[in-house]
Parts: sequence; C-alpha cells; structure tokens
Amino acid sequence: MYDVLDDLVKWWSAGESVGVGTVVATFKSAPRPPGASMLVGPDGSAAGSVSGGCVEGAVYELARAVVGTGEPVLERYGVSDDDAFDVGLTCGGILDVFVESIDRRTFPEFGELVAMVRAEQPVALATVIAHPEAERVGRRLIVPANGDPIGTLGSAHADNAVAADALGLLAAGTNATLHYGPDGQRRGDEMGVFVWAFAPKPRMLVFGAIDFAAAVARVGTFLGYRVTVCDARPVFATRSRFPGIDDVVVQWPHRYLGAEHAAGRIDARTVIAVLTHDPKFDVPLLEIALRMPELGYIGAMGSRRTHEDRLDRLRSAGLAEAEIARLSSPIGLDLGARTPEETAISIAAEIIATRWDGSGRRLAETRGPIHRHAIHRHAEAR
Repeated sequence: MYDVLDDLVKWWSAGESVGVGTVVATFKSAPRPPGASMLVGPDGSAAGSVSGGCVEGAVYELARAVVGTGEPVLERYGVSDDDAFDVGLTCGGILDVFVESIDRRTFPEFGELVAMVRAEQPVALATVIAHPEAERVGRRLIVPANGDPIGTLGSAHADNAVAADALGLLAAGTNATLHYGPDGQRRGDEMGVFVWAFAPKPRMLVFGAIDFAAAVARVGTFLGYRVTVCDARPVFATRSRFPGIDDVVVQWPHRYLGAEHAAGRIDARTVIAVLTHDPKFDVPLLEIALRMPELGYIGAMGSRRTHEDRLDRLRSAGLAEAEIARLSSPIGLDLGARTPEETAISIAAEIIATRWDGSGRRLAETRGPIHRHAIHRHAEAR
C-alpha cells in the first residue's frame, strides 16, 4: 500500500470513497506480492497495481461495484487452459484480491494509521477478509509496535490473538494472511485476516567509503533500504562523495555497529557490506557483527588471499567456526563483475538470494516455482 498511500490520503481527506483492491495471497508465479494495492478513485482514475497489468481490468470493475454497494469482496483470480486469456493472468499464477471501499465512514481511524506510517513508527494493520458472519468482514485493527491497538475485529479474544501475531509479522516486515477460528481461536480457519506490516525501511550498512561503496549504496537505495555509509576516515566519508544516501557517518566501524546494536537499531532485516578489505577496520567490525545472530546478511570484500588472512585473524580473535560460517566472503555472486556498478549488482543479488533462499543459479537451469513464499507459508501454517 506504500506506493498508493498519498493518493488514498488525498481522497480520504476530501471525504471521498475509494475502491481499494489488495493482493492478500499468491500462489505459483503471481507477479505481485501480498500487500500490493490498486485504487479506483471517485473520478474513475486508477493508481497502483495488483498484478502488473494481468487482471487490473477485472479488479477495476469490481472495485467500482464495491464502492457502489459498500460490501467488501474477496475474489480469486487464476488461470486454466480455458480462462487464461479471459482474465489475462497468463503467467500461470493465482491471486486472492480483497476489494473494499475506504472513506471516512468505513475507516475513521485511517488518519491515525497514516500519521504513524509517515512518522516511521512500526505499525500493522489487520483486516478481516473472510468470516462466517458477513458483518465482520472488513473490520480492522491497527496494531502499533509500541502502544495499544486501535479498533476491533469484533471481539476481545480475536483482537488479542491477531494483535500478537501481527506484531510478529511486523518484526519480520512481512505482509501475510492469517487464519483462525471464528472468534480468533488458534484452531480453525473460518476467519481470514490480512496483515499489512508497515515497518520502517530495512537497513543496509556499508562500511568503507570507497568507489565500490557508492555503487552499493545506490543499489541499496533502489532496493528500498535505508542506507548508511560508515568510515573512520573523514576525507573519504563525505556527503559530496555519497549524494542521496540516507546517512554518512565518520566513526570507527566496530564502534558504530556496537552503538547501533545497543540502541536497538539492528534487526533481522539489517544487511552489512564490509568493503574496506583493511584488517584494522574489518576484523574488529566482523568480530562484533558475526556475534549478532539477528543480522540478516554479512558480506566482506577482498581477494581470496585476503579472505584466508581474514579467517585466520577471526579465528585468532576467538570466533567459533559456526560464527565464521555466517560470513559471505568473497562478497557477492559469481556474475563476472568488473566495474563498481557490476560488483554492486553482484552483492545485491547475493543479499536477495540470502533473503529468499534463492540458489543464485540461472532460472533457465532450475525447475519448480520461481517465487519463494517461505515466510508466508509459515504465517499461514502457524
């Protein structure tokens, strides 16, 4: 919903009704992830996308109808040999799309949600998308990471169960559909609840203010990370050398990482790229990083000779083999990269593969699903 939030706020503030279609579950090779949204405004305009163009027309018409009736609808769009071209989802994927009407009457707390999102306060939004009691469908619960929930899904028991799970998804930065009994019971699937996790951007910490760091930082920004470049040398760590980056820090890398960890600003979505290949910077930094189990990725640049020397130094510093095994070094995937920009793509590719348990191989050489949904399966299996 991030990409259509401004348009939705504009119409909601003006007292208009907006049709909102949201992908709440995907199967096979669906083109957009859960949480992708499309708006149909009061002037008939459309914003956002639920399928990259495949089923937009069908969702558009359904959204206009829902605004007219005020009754939310959960619709599945899939393909078979007979209907592939009718709905346009020729990629072979299946989408569950929840379509609702949002305005000041149906979602009076929307302004509070927007204020938290814009202040980068972690918050989840849980919406009932399926329930035996029709009047419960469309009910919402806003779940701040720090604070009491706002709204209700119909009962205190359901609110408590969903709020607890929503906080877990928020910590992981994952959108997902959860299933419960009709009153939030852990056993049963009569009630479906979609959870948006409006978490702050994940962090990318780039250590070493070299030319490769500038390229990695640009790619990290493009991928949606909040990027920090850190180096102890003030002549290199300057805003002029890293324009458009969120933070440029002049500090010894290991001290900066330790302080960020102590302040609670490191989590499982945080990735680290160590690019200095200078042991006086790298080794103290990696000693700390490799002992932080919550870090999502730790990579270090250097030749194979540098890598072997680094491993010896880390072992001498007392790190266990299991801790050292978390290090991706030499950093990146084997793409044959030469330039800083190509190397940045190689590093980004490894980060993405690590996040989604990808093989790093050419898709033409693999079989089975292209998109991995391990986190979503976990959320639904509970």
